[in-house]
Amino acid sequence: MSVYKTCKVLIVDDELLIRQGIKHSINWEKEGFQIVGEAANGEEALRLIETLQPHIVITDMVMPVMDGVELTKEIKEHYPQIEIIILSSFGDFNYVRSTFQLGISDYILKPQLESADLLMVLKEAAHKIPGIELIQDRFGGVAIRLESIIERVMAGYDLDEDSMVNETIFSHSHFCLLGIDLKAHINHKKIEIRALVDEIEGRVRSNFTHIEIYRLPFSQNIVALLFNFELHQLQTIKEFIKSISTSLTFVDSNVGFALTEPFTDFRELRQVYQKKLLQLIQYRFYLPDTTVMIYDEMPNVRAFNEPFLLTKFTDLFQRQQFDAAFLYLDAYIEVLSGQYTMDEFACKSILGNVIFNVTILLGNMTTNSEALEEEKYSYISSIDEAMNVKEAVSFLNEFLVKAKAVIDSLLINPSLPNMQKLLDYINKHYAEPLNLTEMGKEFHYNPSYLSNYFSDHNNQSFSEYLKQVRIEKSIELLQKEEISIAKISMLVGYSDHSYFCRVFKSFVGVSPSSYRRQYFSTRKRQG
Repeated sequence: MSVYKTCKVLIVDDELLIRQGIKHSINWEKEGFQIVGEAANGEEALRLIETLQPHIVITDMVMPVMDGVELTKEIKEHYPQIEIIILSSFGDFNYVRSTFQLGISDYILKPQLESADLLMVLKEAAHKIPGIELIQDRFGGVAIRLESIIERVMAGYDLDEDSMVNETIFSHSHFCLLGIDLKAHINHKKIEIRALVDEIEGRVRSNFTHIEIYRLPFSQNIVALLFNFELHQLQTIKEFIKSISTSLTFVDSNVGFALTEPFTDFRELRQVYQKKLLQLIQYRFYLPDTTVMIYDEMPNVRAFNEPFLLTKFTDLFQRQQFDAAFLYLDAYIEVLSGQYTMDEFACKSILGNVIFNVTILLGNMTTNSEALEEEKYSYISSIDEAMNVKEAVSFLNEFLVKAKAVIDSLLINPSLPNMQKLLDYINKHYAEPLNLTEMGKEFHYNPSYLSNYFSDHNNQSFSEYLKQVRIEKSIELLQKEEISIAKISMLVGYSDHSYFCRVFKSFVGVSPSSYRRQYFSTRKRQG
C-alpha cells in the first residue's frame, strides 16, 4: 500500500455535458487527483479558486461572462502557482496560442478528448507542482490518499481493520498536534488569514525537513498540523514553536499555539484533537498573554479556599454590608480568573449571574436602579462575547462601578431605614406564616398601605419578595443531602409540599429534586 498527496482539480466549462464527461472519464482518486469543484464561467471559477485553492484548472476557451483567456490572465496574476490546461476546438487554435504566452501548462482539443490523453496531460502538469507526488502502488493495489485517511479518522471512522496503518503510512513512531488559534482573526479578510497560515506552515516545514507534517481539516478558527516524528525530536519541536511565536512577519497578530503530548497510535488522532488540543487552546481565554501552550509546561492552578456562596453575598448585600459583600466577590473573581481549566462558558455564566443577581438585589432596595436594570443584558452579552477573562472581568467591573453609584444614592435616601427594617424582618421570620396583616401589626402600618409602600420602594411585591427569600433559603438547604425535600418545604415556611414544589419550579426552572441531582452531579464532576 502506498500514499500520495492528492492533486486538486477545478473544471471550468459552460457546457454541463462536457463537465460531466470529464468527471466520469477517469478514476480520479486512484490516479491521485480530486475534483474539488466545477464552474460554468470564469467569474464563478475565480470565486471557487479563492476558497478551494486547486492545484490545476481545466478550462474551456469560449464561455459567457468571462472567457478562458481572461480567466487565465486573472489566475496567473493572482495565483501563479496554479497550472492551467486549456480545452479548445479546432477553430480556436490561434486563440489558444496566445494563452501560452500567459504560462498555461498544456491544451487539449475537445473533439479528440480521450481519458488517456487527459490523464497524461494532468500528470505532466502535476509533476510541475511542488509537493505533489503521484506515487504508484508497487503491489498493484489502489493507492490511498493520505488526506482521505486523515479526514476519515477526524470524522470518527474506525480504522481498526487496518492494524498496520502506522507502519504502512508513516515513517516515524510518534505523533503530536500543533494547533494555531486564529480566533482573534475571525473578522480579518480570508486572504490575510491564508497568508498568515501559509507563513506559519511554511516556516514549520522548512525547519523540520526530517519530520512529516500534515494539515488537518480547518475547523473552529483553528488550523491544526499533525507532526510525525521520532521521540528524540520532541524538544526541538518545542523550542522551535516558542521561537516562531515571536518572529512572525505579522507581528501584530494575536496568534496562539498549542502543542499536545506525543501519542503513538494514529487512530487516536480525533480523540487527541478533541480532548487535548482544543482544551489547550481554550486555556488561552484565561492566559491571553501566553502565546504558546505546551502540554507539560502549564502553570499551576490556584485552588479556591472555599466555593462562592451566593446566599452569603446576598445576605451581606441585604444587610447593607456592601463593602464586605464586594470584598467577598472581588476575592472570588480574582481566584476565578486563574482557573484556566474551567470551561470558558462556565466562567462567563458565573460573571453574568453576578450581574443578574446584583441587579435584582438593587431593584429590591430602590427604584433608582432602573437604568442599570435596562443595561444588565448589554453587559451580560458583552461578557459572553469577551475574547479573554480580563476583558470579561472588565465588563463586570464597569457594571459594578455603576451599581456602587446606585448604592451611594441609596444610602442617603431617608426611606431606606424603614424599608430595610421590613426586609430584615422578612429575612429573619421567613419560615413563619408571614402575611401583610402580621407585618402591619409589627410595624404599625395599614396592610394596604404597607403593600403599596413595599412595592414602591422595592420594585417587587411583598408576596414575590417573600417567595424569593424562601426559595433562596431552600436552595441553600437542598445543597445538604441529609435534609429531605419535604422537611425543607416546612423549614422555609411552606406547609403544603406540592405548593412549595410549584413555587420553586416557577423561580428556578426545575423541581427541587432535579435541582438537587444537578447540584451534586456538578460537584462530583468538579471534585
